[in-house]
Amino acid sequence: MTDLHQALTDIRSIRRQVAQTTEFRGYGPATLSATALLALLAAAAQSHWLPTPAAHPVEYVALWLSTAVLCAALIATQMLTRANHLHGPMADEMIRLAVLQFLPAAAAGAILPVVLLHALLHASPIGFWMLPGLWQVIFSLGVFASVRCMPRSMVLVGLWFLLTGFSCLWLGDNRALSPAWMGLPYGLGMALVAVLHRSASHRTLALEDGEEDLDDEA
Repeated sequence: MTDLHQALTDIRSIRRQVAQTTEFRGYGPATLSATALLALLAAAAQSHWLPTPAAHPVEYVALWLSTAVLCAALIATQMLTRANHLHGPMADEMIRLAVLQFLPAAAAGAILPVVLLHALLHASPIGFWMLPGLWQVIFSLGVFASVRCMPRSMVLVGLWFLLTGFSCLWLGDNRALSPAWMGLPYGLGMALVAVLHRSASHRTLALEDGEEDLDDEA
């Protein structure tokens, strides 16, 4: 039993090492495009129903957090099926690694509005306008942390959200709560993610087809 346990431990260790050096292909471009559309729809909803978000901070947070949860659910659902199809027995380890890399940023993004709302409702009304910019900066850090298991071009996405986040913070007042400052950064940003993943997927398929042709010739 000791030898069997050691063998299983070695297998798990090998899988973990392979997962750390393998590009994760579980993110589907179509689903990522859908999240871009959801961000734009949420911005349109805010423009219609929350024209003065500074006066309705709870509703503002509820709108954008619910949008984020819906997007995460869509991505997670397809990630499970797509990863199992493309990565086979390595899927579980690949998914675990991808989730762990982005999880700290996701947790920070979820906790941040609670802290700012508490300050707004119980202490100081100053600072809530920073939420959209901080969300985008945190998201960019999550993207940078995930680059190790994604196409290297995803650095562009991290830079995009870093730029939009600091640009939003640069406004310095409630203008940052405008629907455009959430809808456009996330709509365009997630569309860019979809394009980069689709491009990387096509390159990977082309390489695999080339390797198969070489094997057939051999």
